[in-house]
Amino acid sequence: MASSYRVQNPKNNEIVETFDVMSDADLERAITAADEAFSSWRETSLEQRAEVLRKVASLFDAQREELAQIIAEEMGKSVREGSAEIDDVVEIFTYYADHGAELLADEPLDTQGGSAVMRKVPLGVILGVMPWNFPYYQVARFAAPTLMAGNTVLLKHAGICARSSQRIEEIIGQAGAPTGVFTNLYASHEHITTMLEDPRVQGVSLTGSEAAGRTVAATAGKNLKKTLLELGGTDPYIILDTDDVAESAKTAWKKRLSNVGQACTSNKRIIVMEDIFEDFVAEMVRIAETFVAGDPANPQMGEYYPLSSRDAAETLDKQVKMAVEEGATLHTGGVLAEGSAYYSPAVVTGIPVGSESYYEEFFGPVAEIYPVASEEEAIKLANDSQYGLGGAVFSADEERAKRVANQIVTGMIHVNIPQARGAELPFGGVKNSGFGRELGPLGINEFVNLQRFYVADKK
Repeated sequence: MASSYRVQNPKNNEIVETFDVMSDADLERAITAADEAFSSWRETSLEQRAEVLRKVASLFDAQREELAQIIAEEMGKSVREGSAEIDDVVEIFTYYADHGAELLADEPLDTQGGSAVMRKVPLGVILGVMPWNFPYYQVARFAAPTLMAGNTVLLKHAGICARSSQRIEEIIGQAGAPTGVFTNLYASHEHITTMLEDPRVQGVSLTGSEAAGRTVAATAGKNLKKTLLELGGTDPYIILDTDDVAESAKTAWKKRLSNVGQACTSNKRIIVMEDIFEDFVAEMVRIAETFVAGDPANPQMGEYYPLSSRDAAETLDKQVKMAVEEGATLHTGGVLAEGSAYYSPAVVTGIPVGSESYYEEFFGPVAEIYPVASEEEAIKLANDSQYGLGGAVFSADEERAKRVANQIVTGMIHVNIPQARGAELPFGGVKNSGFGRELGPLGINEFVNLQRFYVADKK
């Protein structure tokens, strides 16, 4: 079959290596192996599963340099940020290894005439459709609790993550997981439908675009498969007041440029009170203009890196140009380099509220800044979104920030921090950002059968 899996370096758009899409017969063998592995993996003790997860964490830690280099070439992430991503992977696998047994323990239920518990029983084969922006972390977020719960995993990763996805399978195998417990697939989009129509596949977790989520959810729904979706976001980042505009701008900029702006939880709508708006914008422009293009494999301070692909950079460039046509002001940046995926960090104001651009997600290094005159206006602007993933509210008056944050309609909201991180913190959104929760105690419940187990009293 034709190849759609490749390593294509976004620094220069060079295709380094290609991989063939698997055949229908190979897919059938993979599903069969995963289903057969489930029959034994589900009976493996929690202690043994935890031992495998701890070994996975150890192997990721030991191989971090190589793993970071792989994704630097695949999707342009600097090796510094790649190493930080490995930290998250290690934390997630360790968290579920340490806490899996207690999170999966039977929960007693008060009842009469007998005894009852709520059990957490594994479902079977679970499909993961994962994105390119955090090639290891996104998979860990899905796979660690799913495997700990006793399920087996089929991974369909992004087409540009062909090497990193295969390395994940190799590491999980090296950690002691039996063949079929975790399988990387070079599957086509049509193969996703095949898997969701297969009775042996019990559910799907997708992290990606809203469009991809709608397509997969429709197929999963038609086949009555459990679905978890983590989709896009236009996260509000509200600054109600500040004692130091420059420091507030520095914090906001660092958040926006993380992973070159390619994160669902980036601060995509920066909402600032009008009394500090002009100074804040000027500081953001000043910071943006100090950044220069850098090499992901050899990162230095004050650099930005290519987007994941030339296509992604061209899409972002079109979005910014459309916003300007609709009336926005591009203060700096917004230059697409020739023959690569570098896009200079941009600062944009004046995107008309209610316009097409206003509702779009800019998946890249573009700071959209909006002035507001009141808390009420900030809340209205923040909630006037088709998405509802994360967000943050800042104020020197914590009670004021909490009051505003309490009215923001998102799955995650933060006060006086851009975003809290930790394997113990559930992650997910509402509205078009999807449904279900990953990480923390909730994450391990997504792909289990919450089974009522009742034993009658002896008469």
